[in-house]
Amino acid sequence: MTDKKMTISEIKTALQNETSFSSPLVESLRHDSRKGVQQALLALEKRIEDNEKKVSAFHHRFDYERKFWQSGVKYVAGIDEVGRGPLAGPVVTAAVIVNDDFNLIDVTDSKQLSASQRENLYLKIINEAVEVNIAVKDNQEIDKENIYHATQLAMIEAVNGLKHKPQRLIVDAVPLDIDIMQTTLIKGDQKSISVAAASIVAKEYRDHLMKTYDQIYPGYDFADNMGYGTAKHLDGLRKFGITPIHRKLFAPVKKYQ
Repeated sequence: MTDKKMTISEIKTALQNETSFSSPLVESLRHDSRKGVQQALLALEKRIEDNEKKVSAFHHRFDYERKFWQSGVKYVAGIDEVGRGPLAGPVVTAAVIVNDDFNLIDVTDSKQLSASQRENLYLKIINEAVEVNIAVKDNQEIDKENIYHATQLAMIEAVNGLKHKPQRLIVDAVPLDIDIMQTTLIKGDQKSISVAAASIVAKEYRDHLMKTYDQIYPGYDFADNMGYGTAKHLDGLRKFGITPIHRKLFAPVKKYQ
């Protein structure tokens, strides 16, 4: 039990470890009339509610995988890509297989996460997934094949490189010419946990690659724009021309050759 001898600061610290709104500590604080205590309880209630929503959404993103597992499929791979739109750099794809022990509830569409969240989750996904495989198609292949086909080829390569051969694929938006049953989902990274994990892995891998390219080819702001056509990137093209990683057939890169 607690009483008014605890300061509001101490109470806030104690509540940081609470995961239930019916614990003995919380029950005792309900009768504390101090405004700061009641505000702390409201903050705790909101945090618990937000976490419950996050857990519920996480389980919902397992619906497709769970359905396939229940039908007898052992390995389901989620596939996603990043880098179809930039003017420079490769397209990166990832294939991720998880099982029902996978419990990273923060895994969702990589675009909804901060850079630090993605980096933290990337390492955890690598450790917790059954398997992860990455495939990259550089700017030269993108110019040769076109970005859509290059993306398909990279996705197929990511799948074929898996040691645990999947019997089912969940693919974000891009159907694949591969002899494996597949479910193609629009915004699949918001609907499937394995696709969401793949989106984070591909995004982190490509971001780190573009930060390296920023050191090799300064003046284009690759570390911040990741090769997309921002004002600083376009200014770099005007000042310095194209680099070996630019997609030559993409507008407006073509006019700087």
